[in-house]
Amino acid sequence: MDPRIKATLDLFTPLSLDELNAKAAMLERLDNKYILPASRFRPALEAFAAHFDVLQIDGKRAFTYATTYYDDPALHGYYDHHQGRRKRCKVRVRNYVDAGFSYLEVKLKDKRQVTIKKRLKLDTPENGVDENGMAFVETCHSDLYEEPFDKPLAPVIGMEYERITLVAKQGGERMTIDTALQFAAANVTRVVRPDMFVIETKSARGNGIADKILRSMHMHPTSRCSKYCIGMAATGQVARRNRFLPALRRLDLLAPAQTD
Repeated sequence: MDPRIKATLDLFTPLSLDELNAKAAMLERLDNKYILPASRFRPALEAFAAHFDVLQIDGKRAFTYATTYYDDPALHGYYDHHQGRRKRCKVRVRNYVDAGFSYLEVKLKDKRQVTIKKRLKLDTPENGVDENGMAFVETCHSDLYEEPFDKPLAPVIGMEYERITLVAKQGGERMTIDTALQFAAANVTRVVRPDMFVIETKSARGNGIADKILRSMHMHPTSRCSKYCIGMAATGQVARRNRFLPALRRLDLLAPAQTD
């Protein structure tokens, strides 16, 4: 992690995982995403300390996430997002490496463009999206959209990053700060510069305290900033990526390297 950001985190009051979930689980929310270098982000982070607490577990404030995204052969998860379709569904298995547990997660959008996230805890994450997992995906999709999902899924990309989570002292709002991102698909790995951060604010109306602070400092959301879609575009797994080019340029990914 960038040392300037790590030092600034010392300004925050620690919060336990149970306290976080009690204050702001935020499984239904409006999101805004920002891509910022450490030099621009640090003043905002200092301002957040008066309004937010930081998740801390066993003395740690930054946690490693390892995520595998699943899609069907036609990559509907990617192209539905690229084309801006309201009904879209992303499926991933997320490993919370430091905490030692894993979830199957399904992300959907409702009629209000609110993000709906459903989770199923996995005892054997190495099985990926198995029969039980597919049944969970089908239920999530049909409950919201009243139509079957009915697509075969396979792993298409993996990614890792470090995440810091802030929660509003008054509750009802949270934000995540991701750094040290890397994407791996097929034989290509792309790495984001270590001083670049993806910040995601999550609030009921998409206009919370964090968004107001960022706007007051002339920092604005980056559109089309799905990490799954950016990773697929950056590793050359898709034919169309023009809508994600602004986010890719902001991230300034290092040149692709072939993996064994």
